Amino acid sequence: MAFAAGGLIGGAFFHLLPEAVTIGGTPAFAMTGLGILVFFALDRVLSLQHRYATHEQVHAFTYLTLIGDSIHNFLDGALIAGAFLVSTKLGLITTALVIVHEVPHELGDFAVLIYGGCSRLQALGYNLLSALTAILGGMCTYLFSVVVANLQVPLLAISAGGFLYIALADLLPELQDEQRVGASLLQFVLVLFGLVVVWVGTFLPT
Repeated sequence: MAFAAGGLIGGAFFHLLPEAVTIGGTPAFAMTGLGILVFFALDRVLSLQHRYATHEQVHAFTYLTLIGDSIHNFLDGALIAGAFLVSTKLGLITTALVIVHEVPHELGDFAVLIYGGCSRLQALGYNLLSALTAILGGMCTYLFSVVVANLQVPLLAISAGGFLYIALADLLPELQDEQRVGASLLQFVLVLFGLVVVWVGTFLPT
Protein backbone atom coordinates (compact mmCIF):
# COMPACT_ATOMS: atom_id res chain seq x y z
CA MET A 1 0.00 0.00 0.00
CA ALA A 2 2.89 2.38 0.71
CA PHE A 3 4.37 1.89 -2.77
CA ALA A 4 0.91 2.23 -4.31
CA ALA A 5 0.29 5.51 -2.43
CA GLY A 6 3.56 6.99 -3.66
CA GLY A 7 2.88 5.80 -7.19
CA LEU A 8 -0.63 7.29 -7.28
CA ILE A 9 0.52 10.65 -5.91
CA GLY A 10 3.38 10.70 -8.40
CA GLY A 11 1.07 9.71 -11.23
CA ALA A 12 -1.27 12.58 -10.42
CA PHE A 13 1.41 15.28 -10.06
CA PHE A 14 4.04 14.10 -12.55
CA HIS A 15 1.87 12.85 -15.41
CA LEU A 16 -1.91 13.30 -15.34
CA LEU A 17 -2.17 16.87 -14.04
CA PRO A 18 0.72 18.27 -16.14
CA GLU A 19 -0.79 16.72 -19.27
CA ALA A 20 -4.21 18.15 -18.42
CA VAL A 21 -2.78 21.64 -17.79
CA THR A 22 -0.74 21.52 -21.01
CA ILE A 23 -3.82 20.69 -23.06
CA GLY A 24 -6.53 22.62 -21.22
CA GLY A 25 -4.78 25.29 -19.15
CA THR A 26 -5.61 26.33 -15.59
CA PRO A 27 -9.24 25.04 -15.65
CA ALA A 28 -7.67 21.59 -15.29
CA PHE A 29 -6.97 22.40 -11.62
CA ALA A 30 -10.66 22.99 -10.96
CA MET A 31 -11.49 19.72 -12.72
CA THR A 32 -8.95 17.94 -10.50
CA GLY A 33 -10.75 19.31 -7.44
CA LEU A 34 -14.00 18.09 -8.95
CA GLY A 35 -12.41 14.66 -9.41
CA ILE A 36 -11.55 14.52 -5.71
CA LEU A 37 -15.16 15.37 -4.81
CA VAL A 38 -16.55 12.80 -7.28
CA PHE A 39 -14.41 10.02 -5.83
CA PHE A 40 -15.27 11.14 -2.29
CA ALA A 41 -18.99 10.92 -3.09
CA LEU A 42 -18.59 7.48 -4.67
CA ASP A 43 -16.57 6.32 -1.68
CA ARG A 44 -19.22 7.48 0.79
CA VAL A 45 -22.08 5.88 -1.14
CA LEU A 46 -20.29 2.56 -1.48
CA SER A 47 -19.11 2.65 2.15
CA LEU A 48 -22.70 2.64 3.41
CA GLN A 49 -22.74 -1.09 2.79
CA HIS A 50 -20.02 -1.53 5.43
CA ARG A 51 -21.79 0.57 8.05
CA TYR A 52 -25.09 -1.30 7.98
CA ALA A 53 -23.87 -4.83 7.26
CA THR A 54 -24.32 -7.41 10.04
CA HIS A 55 -23.47 -11.09 10.15
CA GLU A 56 -27.04 -11.98 9.17
CA GLN A 57 -26.85 -9.64 6.19
CA VAL A 58 -23.49 -10.88 5.02
CA HIS A 59 -24.81 -12.57 1.85
CA ALA A 60 -26.48 -9.34 0.72
CA PHE A 61 -23.28 -7.53 1.65
CA THR A 62 -21.27 -9.65 -0.80
CA TYR A 63 -23.56 -8.66 -3.66
CA LEU A 64 -23.25 -4.99 -2.74
CA THR A 65 -19.48 -5.41 -2.69
CA LEU A 66 -19.56 -6.87 -6.20
CA ILE A 67 -21.69 -3.98 -7.44
CA GLY A 68 -19.36 -1.43 -5.90
CA ASP A 69 -16.30 -3.23 -7.26
CA SER A 70 -17.81 -3.35 -10.75
CA ILE A 71 -18.38 0.42 -10.71
CA HIS A 72 -14.84 0.94 -9.43
CA ASN A 73 -13.37 -1.26 -12.18
CA PHE A 74 -15.47 0.52 -14.83
CA LEU A 75 -13.93 3.81 -13.73
CA ASP A 76 -10.44 2.28 -13.77
CA GLY A 77 -10.99 1.19 -17.37
CA ALA A 78 -12.14 4.71 -18.25
CA LEU A 79 -9.02 6.21 -16.64
CA ILE A 80 -6.71 3.88 -18.55
CA ALA A 81 -8.44 4.51 -21.88
CA GLY A 82 -8.35 8.27 -21.34
CA ALA A 83 -4.63 8.15 -20.64
CA PHE A 84 -3.92 6.10 -23.78
CA LEU A 85 -5.86 8.66 -25.82
CA VAL A 86 -3.20 11.20 -24.83
CA SER A 87 -0.09 9.06 -25.31
CA THR A 88 1.12 5.47 -25.11
CA LYS A 89 3.57 6.37 -22.34
CA LEU A 90 0.88 7.94 -20.18
CA GLY A 91 -1.41 4.98 -20.83
CA LEU A 92 1.21 2.45 -19.75
CA ILE A 93 2.07 4.40 -16.60
CA THR A 94 -1.60 4.78 -15.67
CA THR A 95 -2.18 1.06 -16.28
CA ALA A 96 0.73 0.17 -13.97
CA LEU A 97 -0.57 2.49 -11.24
CA VAL A 98 -4.07 1.06 -11.46
CA ILE A 99 -2.70 -2.49 -11.21
CA VAL A 100 -0.58 -1.62 -8.16
CA HIS A 101 -3.46 -0.11 -6.19
CA GLU A 102 -5.94 -2.77 -7.35
CA VAL A 103 -3.98 -5.76 -5.97
CA PRO A 104 -4.76 -5.13 -2.26
CA HIS A 105 -8.27 -4.00 -3.19
CA GLU A 106 -9.07 -7.23 -5.04
CA LEU A 107 -7.55 -9.35 -2.27
CA GLY A 108 -9.89 -7.61 0.17
CA ASP A 109 -12.90 -8.28 -2.07
CA PHE A 110 -11.89 -11.92 -2.36
CA ALA A 111 -11.84 -12.20 1.45
CA VAL A 112 -15.30 -10.58 1.69
CA LEU A 113 -16.75 -13.05 -0.83
CA ILE A 114 -15.27 -16.01 1.06
CA TYR A 115 -16.70 -14.63 4.31
CA GLY A 116 -20.07 -14.24 2.59
CA GLY A 117 -20.29 -17.95 1.81
CA CYS A 118 -18.73 -18.21 -1.64
CA SER A 119 -16.30 -21.00 -2.44
CA ARG A 120 -12.83 -20.01 -3.58
CA LEU A 121 -13.72 -20.85 -7.17
CA GLN A 122 -16.93 -18.82 -6.99
CA ALA A 123 -15.09 -15.87 -5.44
CA LEU A 124 -12.50 -15.95 -8.23
CA GLY A 125 -15.25 -16.15 -10.85
CA TYR A 126 -17.22 -13.23 -9.41
CA ASN A 127 -14.05 -11.16 -9.12
CA LEU A 128 -13.26 -11.92 -12.77
CA LEU A 129 -16.74 -10.83 -13.88
CA SER A 130 -16.48 -7.56 -11.96
CA ALA A 131 -13.02 -6.98 -13.43
CA LEU A 132 -14.40 -7.27 -16.96
CA THR A 133 -16.32 -4.03 -16.41
CA ALA A 134 -12.94 -2.29 -16.77
CA ILE A 135 -12.96 -3.32 -20.44
CA LEU A 136 -16.46 -1.87 -20.78
CA GLY A 137 -15.29 1.37 -19.20
CA GLY A 138 -12.39 1.60 -21.61
CA MET A 139 -14.59 0.94 -24.64
CA CYS A 140 -17.18 3.51 -23.56
CA THR A 141 -14.47 6.12 -23.01
CA TYR A 142 -12.97 5.51 -26.44
CA LEU A 143 -16.32 5.63 -28.22
CA PHE A 144 -17.38 8.72 -26.29
CA SER A 145 -14.11 10.50 -27.08
CA VAL A 146 -14.76 10.12 -30.80
CA VAL A 147 -18.02 12.07 -30.45
CA VAL A 148 -17.09 14.69 -27.86
CA ALA A 149 -14.16 17.03 -28.45
CA ASN A 150 -11.69 17.94 -25.72
CA LEU A 151 -12.63 14.98 -23.54
CA GLN A 152 -8.98 14.41 -22.68
CA VAL A 153 -8.70 17.33 -20.27
CA PRO A 154 -11.58 16.39 -17.91
CA LEU A 155 -10.59 12.71 -18.05
CA LEU A 156 -6.98 13.44 -17.12
CA ALA A 157 -7.85 16.02 -14.46
CA ILE A 158 -10.58 13.93 -12.84
CA SER A 159 -8.26 10.91 -12.97
CA ALA A 160 -5.61 12.95 -11.15
CA GLY A 161 -8.18 13.87 -8.51
CA GLY A 162 -9.20 10.24 -8.19
CA PHE A 163 -5.60 9.09 -7.75
CA LEU A 164 -4.99 11.75 -5.10
CA TYR A 165 -8.16 10.80 -3.22
CA ILE A 166 -7.32 7.09 -3.21
CA ALA A 167 -3.79 7.76 -1.99
CA LEU A 168 -4.54 10.45 0.61
CA ALA A 169 -7.92 9.32 1.93
CA ASP A 170 -7.62 5.54 1.65
CA LEU A 171 -4.05 4.23 1.49
CA LEU A 172 -2.05 6.64 3.66
CA PRO A 173 -4.55 6.57 6.59
CA GLU A 174 -4.25 2.77 6.59
CA LEU A 175 -0.48 3.11 6.95
CA GLN A 176 -0.87 5.33 10.02
CA ASP A 177 -2.12 2.36 12.03
CA GLU A 178 1.43 0.98 12.05
CA GLN A 179 3.14 1.79 15.37
CA ARG A 180 6.51 0.07 14.91
CA VAL A 181 9.36 2.45 14.12
CA GLY A 182 11.11 0.12 11.67
CA ALA A 183 7.93 -0.66 9.74
CA SER A 184 6.98 3.03 9.64
CA LEU A 185 10.39 3.90 8.22
CA LEU A 186 10.00 1.19 5.59
CA GLN A 187 6.59 2.61 4.66
CA PHE A 188 8.12 6.06 4.16
CA VAL A 189 10.87 4.61 1.97
CA LEU A 190 8.32 2.72 -0.14
CA VAL A 191 6.13 5.81 -0.59
CA LEU A 192 9.22 7.71 -1.74
CA PHE A 193 10.20 4.81 -4.00
CA GLY A 194 6.76 4.89 -5.61
CA LEU A 195 7.20 8.61 -6.29
CA VAL A 196 10.65 8.08 -7.79
CA VAL A 197 9.55 5.21 -10.03
CA VAL A 198 6.75 7.32 -11.52
CA TRP A 199 9.03 10.36 -11.83
CA VAL A 200 11.58 8.28 -13.75
CA GLY A 201 8.72 7.36 -16.09
CA THR A 202 8.60 10.98 -17.22
CA PHE A 203 11.85 10.39 -19.11
CA LEU A 204 10.49 7.48 -21.12
CA PRO A 205 9.75 8.20 -24.81
CA THR A 206 6.16 9.07 -25.60
